[in-house]
Amino acid sequence: MAVTLDPFAELDRLASGLLGARPGPRVMPVDLYRDADRYVLNADLPGVDPGTVDVDVDGQLLTIRAQRTADTGHVGKWLVQERPGGSYLRQFSIGEGVDITGISASYDNGVLSVVLPVSEKAKPRKIEVHAASASTDSQKTLTS
Repeated sequence: MAVTLDPFAELDRLASGLLGARPGPRVMPVDLYRDADRYVLNADLPGVDPGTVDVDVDGQLLTIRAQRTADTGHVGKWLVQERPGGSYLRQFSIGEGVDITGISASYDNGVLSVVLPVSEKAKPRKIEVHAASASTDSQKTLTS
């Protein structure tokens, strides 16, 4: 009996083990930047139903959760499945410089945008410098 080795089948088996269903949350790449008086966080969540996206703040911890449902609507045999379903989770420590009551979020074309306004106490402010008056300086000299 001859045993045939299909190198492509073996590569597919190894790749599915590396890229296929793995335990735990999926990767959620993010961009974060400051724009004037707000921080903007953009997270890639392709194929996620907006109804499964959950953004919450507990103290100074911002948590983003989402769920992507695996495609089960086809009847054929999978040849490659690199887009499995599963859960997404990211947490961020936001510090005290964010106005947590003003946080807003929107989801469009697979991108979740979270806007975090800078709190009034964390905004830069100008401090007025008062010059000492000449009469005050001369009074100090006379009384000394």
